[in-house]
Amino acid sequence: MSFVQFSRINLSFGERDILKNVSLRLASGSRSCLAGANGCGKTTLMKIIAGIIPGDSGDRAVQKDTRISYLPQSGIVHKGKTLRDEAECAYYFIHELLERMEKTGELLEKAKSDGSSTQMLIENHHNLQESIENSGYYRREGEIASVLSGLGFSAKNINRDTSEFSGGWQMRIALAKVLLEKPDILLLDEPTNYLDIEARGWLEDHLNKFTGGYLLVSHDRYFLDVCVNEVYELFDGNLKRYAGNYSSYEKTRQIELQGLVKRFTEQQEEIEKTENLIRRFRYKASKAAFAQELIKRLEKMERIEIPESFKKINISFPPAPHSGNIALTLEGIRKSYGERQVLSKLDLTLDSKERLVVAGPNGAGKTTLLRIIAGADTDYEGSVKFGSGVKTGYFSQDAAEAMDSPKSVLEFMEDESPTALIPKLRDMLGAFLFRGDDVYKSVSVLSGGEKSRLALLKMFLKPMNLLILDEPTNHLDLYSKDILLDALNKFAGTIIFVSHDRAFMEELSTKTLELKPGNDLSPATAKLFYGNYAYYLEREQKTINGGQITVKNEQKLSAGSESEKVLTNEQKRAADKQKQTAVRRLERQEAEILKTLEELEIKKKTLEAELARPDVYSNGEKVKNVKQKLDECTAAIELKTNEWEACCTKTTEPQPSPQGEGSPLD
Repeated sequence: MSFVQFSRINLSFGERDILKNVSLRLASGSRSCLAGANGCGKTTLMKIIAGIIPGDSGDRAVQKDTRISYLPQSGIVHKGKTLRDEAECAYYFIHELLERMEKTGELLEKAKSDGSSTQMLIENHHNLQESIENSGYYRREGEIASVLSGLGFSAKNINRDTSEFSGGWQMRIALAKVLLEKPDILLLDEPTNYLDIEARGWLEDHLNKFTGGYLLVSHDRYFLDVCVNEVYELFDGNLKRYAGNYSSYEKTRQIELQGLVKRFTEQQEEIEKTENLIRRFRYKASKAAFAQELIKRLEKMERIEIPESFKKINISFPPAPHSGNIALTLEGIRKSYGERQVLSKLDLTLDSKERLVVAGPNGAGKTTLLRIIAGADTDYEGSVKFGSGVKTGYFSQDAAEAMDSPKSVLEFMEDESPTALIPKLRDMLGAFLFRGDDVYKSVSVLSGGEKSRLALLKMFLKPMNLLILDEPTNHLDLYSKDILLDALNKFAGTIIFVSHDRAFMEELSTKTLELKPGNDLSPATAKLFYGNYAYYLEREQKTINGGQITVKNEQKLSAGSESEKVLTNEQKRAADKQKQTAVRRLERQEAEILKTLEELEIKKKTLEAELARPDVYSNGEKVKNVKQKLDECTAAIELKTNEWEACCTKTTEPQPSPQGEGSPLD
């Protein structure tokens, strides 16, 4: 079995200990991820595993012939080859195997006996042949086409020079190459950063079929949950392993953290008390020795630290101004780029406080639609009408380009912030990864990702009731995503957003707008689904699998048949509201059932604890009474559980249209 193993690895930069006695083993079949706060040393550890940099001390053992491939976060640029030829470079190691096999074959031809040396040559030749076969080298044309297609490259790109691709696509090329290498150990540092939702789904499936082992660093919780079964956390230079996926790790770590927080609080109280004593006595001659002892005690104290990702910061933005019941109305929106049509007669009415996620493949017009709504693109047909009192805020993928100032990050944000929020700015900047001395950096020297985060925070400082967000989580870690998601869920206005983070999409959305681009045979289409992104995916899966769906809970928004054209916006809004009312009624019923279930579970646990008491189980009459109550409680739980399951089924099923089955809204 191929493996790489490290024992007692240490590494320091100056006075800072990055790694302290770190031990780790990765082998074929490993499904691992590396967690930890930004700057804790995850990338450094990945480079040590890859053999790019050495540790200061420790042991590194690699099984013979084990191949390790490493994908960095960024910085890879390809040029001088076509996309197809660059992908072919992934098979460079095969050429060495072919040469070795050819030389082994020549030695076999010269061999004159059936002795042990000849047998060894035959085995070596067979092993080399098998390695080449398993690499997919003889099927590389199909492998290359499959991987490039999965990562979003179209067939027409295959002969383009790699220098023509942008930075994000350059990293996709690099990812394609490490996947095509089929190494024994795969190290991927933020592989999803430049992938859309379709490419991420393809990569998840590819990794689940991968026979080697891998170690991932990612800020996509859903991606980690479906791809890993163990988590290594790097904190304060120490590495600890947790079994299970990422969500399981977070739950376990949270329980551990409760005890850590208690000890941290006690230590902080002790430190404060000691510092007060030092200030009180250090300048009194009779107490100087005592004060020095206290100072030495503080210096020797091993400080307890809490992981940054578990320090919960609650940030709030200015309250959303009051607006009417309708936030936005789109009528007959059409948009084309030359002969390529991306939007065709799109009609949409969005009520206040809705959270609409816009989904669809690359080129479907998601960003274009958001630009039209935000007023950044005026070259289109149709009309965009905002409701009464609507004030918009727009965050775009290229927001970083407008961020340029000689002022420090803190000064810049203080100038942009309402007076009431200035005291909270340091916490808000920390939540968006500007921590410590980062707030004193000049805005003009920030990286593209840092400027993007700052632009997102700047937008939230203004009172708005309609947020238009294009990839707001692109440059955020999991900790910052959670803070952003919590703030957006508390936001009292309307949100329209595009994202490639599936967990974020499912948590925030209440409705899903699916866009599909047009082609030579059919126009661009749009459908509105009355449910979040998870509901939309479920409906799509049913359609793909040929599931029987009697009433479709989506509305075709692109002009099609004549019967669709006669529907007025008032009829659409009435249908929308009726469906939402039915869903909300079921959701209230579900909440009541869950509350009753929780009370019954507590009662059951109390009765079980009572049954275990000596004064009860030693008394037959008491046992009988408690047992009867326990049976009644169990039966009630089963009954309520059945009610809950029935309610859930109704909640997830599409609600009938007010016009009845077969109406134009179906």
